[in-house]
Amino acid sequence: MKQIFDHVSYSCSKTVTKSYSTSFTLATKMLHSSIRGDIYNIYGFVRFADEIVDSFHDYDKETLFNKFETDLVDAIENRISLNPILNSFQHTYHTYNIPYEFVDSFMKSMRMDLHKTIYQTNEEYKEYIYGSADVVGLMCLKVFVKGDQEAFDRLKTSAMALGSAFQKVNFLRDLKDDFEGLNRTYFPNTNLSALDEESKQRIIQEINADFNLGFQGIKNLPASAKFGVYTAYRYYYKLLQKLQKTPPLQIQNTRIRVPNYQKFGLLAKSYVNYKLNLV
Repeated sequence: MKQIFDHVSYSCSKTVTKSYSTSFTLATKMLHSSIRGDIYNIYGFVRFADEIVDSFHDYDKETLFNKFETDLVDAIENRISLNPILNSFQHTYHTYNIPYEFVDSFMKSMRMDLHKTIYQTNEEYKEYIYGSADVVGLMCLKVFVKGDQEAFDRLKTSAMALGSAFQKVNFLRDLKDDFEGLNRTYFPNTNLSALDEESKQRIIQEINADFNLGFQGIKNLPASAKFGVYTAYRYYYKLLQKLQKTPPLQIQNTRIRVPNYQKFGLLAKSYVNYKLNLV
């Protein structure tokens, strides 16, 4: 039965999320059950595309990416795929009428990672951030507002800002792996081989501006989504605070983390703030 296959597909997307990101899984668990599965489906899709360009060094990444993109288009057009991750994603794509432009922009940014290593101009940087992060926030927002176009239009700028903030925090946290392992430099006009405090603080100010705009949108999300998104916000903001206090040399040589005990502490504080209507 098709329902069994679909159930297996959704389970695969959930497993991908749990396997790759404990923090995102924790935040997604705080969403209402009616939308939780669809966020797993989106994460599974973007995670697999990202893994191709970031991790499969012993294989022909471009061939794998081309095949994944062809299968993605087929899944959307035919409303089914034998790739369970793409099968679950196409379900969410059609259920919430996600514009193909979001998907296409995301894939273009992922494809840039196959060959491009330095983002020298602000225009290149903004284009990459839009495709790799902003549109993921917009896809999730489509799920959060459940088809309410007025709410989507009202919240889209904040959703993009929050997506940008999360991505830029990841860039700063993963600076060592990106620069040394993948030879990538995302932040323009910044010498990451000799990162100084001034450059670090400039990046953090930029991320803080994104967080401030993103938080305004969180306050106006539907109840089914607000606590989960707020939990993710608190986690990434805590990570940014740790990066702000960490010397540039240490950021260059160590991947900064939020320990699990702190994650659960953040969850508890987030819940208290949420129940006290401080969000």
